[in-house]
Amino acid sequence: MALGIETYRAKVLTADEAVAMIPDGAFVVQGNAVGEPPALLEATARRARSGGIQRLTMTSLLPLGASARTIFSADVRNVIQWRSIFASGADRKLIEAGEAVYAPAYFHQVPRIYREFLKIDVALIHVSRVDKHGYMSLGVGVDTSRAAIDSADLVLAEANQQMPRVHGDSWVHVSEVDAIVETNSPLTELPLPPVRPEDAAMGRIIAEMIPDGATIQLGIGGVPGAVARSLTNHKHLGIHTEMFVDAMVDLMEAGIVDGSRKAIHTGKAVYAFAAGSKRMYEFLDDNPAIEGHPVSYTNAPATIARHENFVSVNSTIEVDLTGQCCSESIGEVQWSGTGGQHDFARGAFDSPGGKSIIAFYSTAKDGEVSRVVPVLKPGAVVTTPRTEVHWVVSEHGGACLKGKSTAERARALIDLAHPKFRDQLTRDAKRLKYL
Repeated sequence: MALGIETYRAKVLTADEAVAMIPDGAFVVQGNAVGEPPALLEATARRARSGGIQRLTMTSLLPLGASARTIFSADVRNVIQWRSIFASGADRKLIEAGEAVYAPAYFHQVPRIYREFLKIDVALIHVSRVDKHGYMSLGVGVDTSRAAIDSADLVLAEANQQMPRVHGDSWVHVSEVDAIVETNSPLTELPLPPVRPEDAAMGRIIAEMIPDGATIQLGIGGVPGAVARSLTNHKHLGIHTEMFVDAMVDLMEAGIVDGSRKAIHTGKAVYAFAAGSKRMYEFLDDNPAIEGHPVSYTNAPATIARHENFVSVNSTIEVDLTGQCCSESIGEVQWSGTGGQHDFARGAFDSPGGKSIIAFYSTAKDGEVSRVVPVLKPGAVVTTPRTEVHWVVSEHGGACLKGKSTAERARALIDLAHPKFRDQLTRDAKRLKYL
């Protein structure tokens, strides 16, 4: 106990002192999403502005406001080269403008990529307060941080009093880090998406596909929230997800999720990272019903498939008449990232009784654009290939594509499109000789 605390105190520095340890030309991995360390990023940007460092390459998945305010600033763009693994509103314009690069990857493979395919010089991590044994928790950002810590030559930790201490494989001992910066800052909160008229219908359709005792994964957005609101009469559900969101707190507090039928981590809700409200972060703190694990475990298709009746729900931007799902780009523009959609599509289908569901609103741009298209836009990225897609759902219904011919797929997808686009889609299907 004493060793842990004494070691911790010896490593406490200011943020500027800590980032002064970063060597020029370093490849730096930072925590993802809410796990990005704001104080360390601010100090890194200050050092870049002052000329204290000439060149850095930095990377993460889903950067948020702290990155946008600091290392993405125009006045450090000539020093910090950004390498995105999952684009967000903070960096997609940089990527489109050619001022940052994008590195595609399945989410569950990112830890292995860190360990085997990249030379990581520095890891910037965001952790909880230290306990009497010298352990800190990765809290909302367990996903890839362990691999970054294990791979980096230098590990700088931002120890935040407001980071939840989460059980599971989330612990970092003070002996594993080189410097610690103490903070007491609110975590970034993500606003709940607005409710759309189509949400209720989609929520009901998908909820009817989820049996009692199933284990679920829900992505972010209006549709997953609508699904959660439609599960009020379900029993004994479990959670195994890459992203823990506010809707899951509601399900656990209502007793709808108890994890009692899970084959592994029975009674526990398992996640890789979390993003949402302060209420949700407080719910995670020291909650023995919740565990955080690296994404190489949570998103591994083999891990997912160990659950019976696993149901994953993810969204897509555009689906063509063969069933190809583009979930990360708008034509040539990188909009988000591959993430874990394919991980869960494969794992849920391999689960006994499982279902992988790709859900989408039938239209975009206030009803002027169909999300069901004859062919994907030029440059569109196929996130989930037609051979992997299981169920597709819009507000107009659901269809299983497994075992279906091209003609059967086209008919089923046309039925999921908005009625005003169906005639044209039928003509397009005939032109393409699908029908």
